[in-house]
Amino acid sequence: QVQLVESGGGLVQAGGSLRLSCAASSRFFSIYTMGWYRQAPGKQRELVATITSGGTTNYVDSVKGRFTISRDDAKNTVYLQMNSLKPEDTAVYYCNAEWRLSNSWGQGTQVTVSS
Repeated sequence: QVQLVESGGGLVQAGGSLRLSCAASSRFFSIYTMGWYRQAPGKQRELVATITSGGTTNYVDSVKGRFTISRDDAKNTVYLQMNSLKPEDTAVYYCNAEWRLSNSWGQGTQVTVSS
């Protein structure tokens, strides 16, 4: 299991930006597919973006063109740059690390976008 610690959440006005960070404890960080998920009140957790060990990225349609996932393997950290935020982006954002049968989650960080 990998220990994951998210940071960077907060309150922002619509149209603003935030950058989330997720620091991982594993020295094997570079082999993991890293992802960001979110869960809004009363809704299921949904995938936001993923990045593979080779740098291939994938996004849910609702954030394409606004969010960017990246990773720094030297710092064992994955980022989510969120621009042009909308009220519907309000949720708890979770970091995920996946490799074969190993799947780890962070504790989550709250993002609130006011209109």
